Amino acid sequence: MEFSKFCLETRLKLNLSQEMLARKLDVSFATINRWENGKAVPQKLTLYRFKKFCEDNGILFELQ
Repeated sequence: MEFSKFCLETRLKLNLSQEMLARKLDVSFATINRWENGKAVPQKLTLYRFKKFCEDNGILFELQ
């Protein structure tokens, strides 16, 4: 699965707005928006934080 789709699905599963997810990951709302629209992908450190956030919330982190 592409990161953009995974990010959106994760956010919706957790019933979070883009703003709420941004706060939890310590990134901007615009960053979450760009990820979900496929215009950007997270750098390594942020990707690690996203993965940890998923695991902490019981979501299996699987990307191709």
